[in-house]
Parts: sequence; C-alpha cells; structure tokens
Amino acid sequence: MPTIQISLFIKAPIQVCFDLSRSIDLHMESISHTNERAVKGRTSGLIELGETVTWEATHFGIRQQLTSLATKRIYKK
Repeated sequence: MPTIQISLFIKAPIQVCFDLSRSIDLHMESISHTNERAVKGRTSGLIELGETVTWEATHFGIRQQLTSLATKRIYKK
C-alpha cells in the first residue's frame, strides 16, 4: 500500500492538531467547493481508531468513492 508522508510545522498543541486531522466535519468544510461528502462509515465528528469513512466525489467528470481506515502507526525517529 502506498504511503504519503508530509511534514509541516504548526504552532499549536499536539492534541489540537491530532483532533483536527481526524475531523470529518472540518475536512468537508475545507473541500465544500468540490461537493465531496462522507457517505458511509463515520460521516461526522472525529474518526476513531478502527473506524472507516467513505468519501464520494466527482473528479474529471467521474463519480468516485474512496474508503479510508483509521489505523495506528508508530513512527520511530
């Protein structure tokens, strides 16, 4: 499975950043102009470990669904 890793410095408490990163409502607000929406699994609030969310969106004229699973991954520095 492909992995994408992005690094970004944010001046905020780690718990605030973590909660915002798993907020389905914030994601839908941030992409509201695309009409992407959560249609299955957890569709609002904060996604929890082991839960899924299925997003539906139209890209390049093709309606698509993408399901994401919240997993626990430990990164060692």
